[in-house]
Amino acid sequence: MATKSKTRSQSAKKKTTSPSSKTKKTLSTVGSNGHSKNGALKTSHTPATVDSKTWAEMQRVFDLQKKKAIQLRLSTAKERIAKLKKIKDVIYKYQSQIQDALRKDFNKSEAETDITEILPTIGETKDAIRHLSYWMKPIRANTPMTLFGAVSEIHYEPRGTVLIISPWNYPFHLALAPIVAAIAAGNTVILKPSEYTPETSDVTRRMLAEIFSEDEVAVFEGDYRVSTALTDLPFDHIFFTGSTAVGKIIMERAAKHLTSVTLELGGKSPAVVTEGANLKQAAQSVLWGKFLNAGQTCVAPDYLLIHESQVDKFVEESKNAVGKFFGDHASGLKGSKDFCRIVNSRNFERVNGYIHDAVAKGAKIELGGGSSPEENFIEPTLLSHVSMDSKVMQDEIFGPILPMIPYKNLDEAIDFINSKDKPLALYIFAKAKDKIKSILRKTSSGGAVVNDVIVHLANSNLPFGGVNHSGHGSYHGHFGFKEFSHERSVLKQAPLSSVKLMYPPYTNFVRKIVDATTKYLM
Repeated sequence: MATKSKTRSQSAKKKTTSPSSKTKKTLSTVGSNGHSKNGALKTSHTPATVDSKTWAEMQRVFDLQKKKAIQLRLSTAKERIAKLKKIKDVIYKYQSQIQDALRKDFNKSEAETDITEILPTIGETKDAIRHLSYWMKPIRANTPMTLFGAVSEIHYEPRGTVLIISPWNYPFHLALAPIVAAIAAGNTVILKPSEYTPETSDVTRRMLAEIFSEDEVAVFEGDYRVSTALTDLPFDHIFFTGSTAVGKIIMERAAKHLTSVTLELGGKSPAVVTEGANLKQAAQSVLWGKFLNAGQTCVAPDYLLIHESQVDKFVEESKNAVGKFFGDHASGLKGSKDFCRIVNSRNFERVNGYIHDAVAKGAKIELGGGSSPEENFIEPTLLSHVSMDSKVMQDEIFGPILPMIPYKNLDEAIDFINSKDKPLALYIFAKAKDKIKSILRKTSSGGAVVNDVIVHLANSNLPFGGVNHSGHGSYHGHFGFKEFSHERSVLKQAPLSSVKLMYPPYTNFVRKIVDATTKYLM
């Protein structure tokens, strides 16, 4: 059964910021809890962020899951696959409710919900169902001659109790995809969804409660105070999706329990359009990826590096692409059912402020720029002549604004990318293989796509994750199973062990054996 925190309705009214949101709110600082040797928490301390009743409920569910996690170590592939099939079936059952919830939360179209939320979640689930039996099998590792006769293996065991803090921008997929991986690996899960999308969080809670008991999967709704309290518990693993600023706090709070973490963050992901690239294709791909979900995507192109000779043509192709996608005029755009809204007024003001700040510092609006605060609507916007000290070039935008930065030669573009933190994604538009190779070799990013954007997420055979400021760890497919598993080294010694030849006393014979081993067998 999913567990509903009392703070949910309060947080929704106050519109406070969760640690899973992309805005730069932080978790409150609270004291550390002690815990006994068997992992059970002492109940003498209540975090300052929640009331004693809520904290007691968190402890109760956590203790149930702690016990259940030990039992799940013995779960078979057949048992885990049965749970994954239940997840798949309940998603189909709730599909229309998921669509309605996302429409209410930020006017997301049914088609976009299917493409970006339901389809990839079903894909992840089916992939795990197909391959889990193989993933769970021990892997034979090579054994050196110095351990002749021994057998070496890698066993995948569940991490145990897992906390998943999911964001608001893709509130269904980014909650369920990690849950699928965690269940496939044999863990228990407490999910803390974002309060910014209350309708989707409610549907997710009801859906999970239908197929899991609370000792295996539970949901606590609420704002950042709930997240703060949950991170006081000694989970075996925390999986967080959200901003880099809050990711640092999650990592710091996890450290007191030496809890391992997966951080799926973001940053400023560049798109590079090289000389000779197909500008029509580039414009359509970049703008589709940028304006998908109204730009509220962690891997959306954050800014565009384009050769100075191609700027005018790219602007022309961009206008054509936006007209094709959403309509030729602002009135048509605003009325389009296929263009999402900014999630709330706070984020609307932040994103809209980027446009005003950029223009005040000399930027030119090449496309869009209009907005409607009553609907949290911002037009797809293309900027040129952008100052490097404008906020749109300092912060992760997380909205439908694309600044264009012209460059004279490719090395200049590469140096610009390397002057910033390592991004979550990098997009290259080029025909020349030497240019593609040069950009890939001279830069670093969580992932990269050539002649398209975002679509690497759709391949469950590729790991998805960041590097340094854009994240730690990766998931999707087999990589998700491994992320929620501990790789346990197991060595099975032979009855007659060569190691015994090196036991003390260290006679001349033993020393000769060691010397021979060092020279010839290492």
